[in-house]
Amino acid sequence: MFHRNIKLIIAGLILIMAVWQFTESNIGNGIFLIILSIIPIFLYFKNELIILSFLQLRKQNFPAAQKWLSKISNPETALVQKQQGYYNYLQGLMLSQTNLLKAEKFFKKAIQLGLNMDMDLAVAKLNLAGIAMSRRRKLEATTLISEVKKLDKQGMLKDQISMMKEQMKKM
Repeated sequence: MFHRNIKLIIAGLILIMAVWQFTESNIGNGIFLIILSIIPIFLYFKNELIILSFLQLRKQNFPAAQKWLSKISNPETALVQKQQGYYNYLQGLMLSQTNLLKAEKFFKKAIQLGLNMDMDLAVAKLNLAGIAMSRRRKLEATTLISEVKKLDKQGMLKDQISMMKEQMKKM
């Protein structure tokens, strides 16, 4: 919604107002304003449109998730590097349903920019392995699956990994 630098300016102005409230002996107002200034700082690191898109994606509502992502007009300037990674990750997840070539580009860019959580990185690499298998690139798929095994510490992707290995044996 707001540019990332504007969010920091808003947080700074709220903090200045909090200090002013402290000097006027309005301690309660000052504490409230300090707590309120945490919101724009949080939204600097976690983009609100990406969060809303994730929530829609959890509900398997792909059109609504795409609608929230499309509101980010210029992700290279409006987002921090990790947010750009998640933007590309979400685009890749949505495009993997229809267009594998574009989805592959988005997943590779997301991995290059970086993702915070190992599970997200594992899902991106698992999708890349599936795309590589569909393009008959068995060597690339096996290396990606071995990387997914290392990243999947909780064993949540164990079934998908075993299914891919069975499919690779049939190739």
